[in-house]
Amino acid sequence: MSARIDASTSKPTLHPAFVEKMVRTFNDSDEHGVHLLFNEWWPLAPQVTIERYLENFRKTPGAEAFLADGYLAEPVMLEALAEMPEGSIGRTYHAFLTKNGLEKNLATNYKMLHDAMAASGQLDRMPAEMKYAIIRGFQIHDILHAITGYTSSGLDELSLQAFCLAQLQFPYFGMWMATTTSRMTFLRPDGIVPVMDSITQGWQFGRRVKNLQFEKWESMFEEPVKEVRARYGVAAAGGGVAL
Repeated sequence: MSARIDASTSKPTLHPAFVEKMVRTFNDSDEHGVHLLFNEWWPLAPQVTIERYLENFRKTPGAEAFLADGYLAEPVMLEALAEMPEGSIGRTYHAFLTKNGLEKNLATNYKMLHDAMAASGQLDRMPAEMKYAIIRGFQIHDILHAITGYTSSGLDELSLQAFCLAQLQFPYFGMWMATTTSRMTFLRPDGIVPVMDSITQGWQFGRRVKNLQFEKWESMFEEPVKEVRARYGVAAAGGGVAL
């Protein structure tokens, strides 16, 4: 009788080749960012882990409609954002970009990088649902800064990633937590308190408010950001940070 491995009970392990890539990111995430690590994971990821991520993703409230729609926004023009009403989402988004010198983010085409990796076969094991979600996630990332009130500081960025992980258990967000907590543990113990404060604040904030991950924010640019925050339960944006 041949033995059959039950994927639900088999023990997943980290591939040694991926561990080398993890260490590279842990040592210097500026030189080798989490977005690269995320894409490098799929060829070496345990199949059972991929299946569990996908199952959890599909069960997230709102995911079915999000995936069926497959919405991707057209490029946003900075000039158009500047003309939005004062206090609107679009104007707040514009303020976040220009205040932090992030105008170049509008021209950053993550989809091109993603498509190049897909063409090479590197992403063959990434489920189609997650391919779409990561591209859409990059489109709305800076908009979520504007909605939540998190600034572009390192700790606020970490809080936003924890916020997103609380709302959508996606490997990209988890890799941010793994990278930062590994660095604080093995390299920067002076960062333990601020890092854990940022992670827990973002996680708890994300658990409290309505899911922001599946919305077509670009269609709401002219709406007052205060009204939108109230509608989604974002009462104290970013723990009180005002843009």
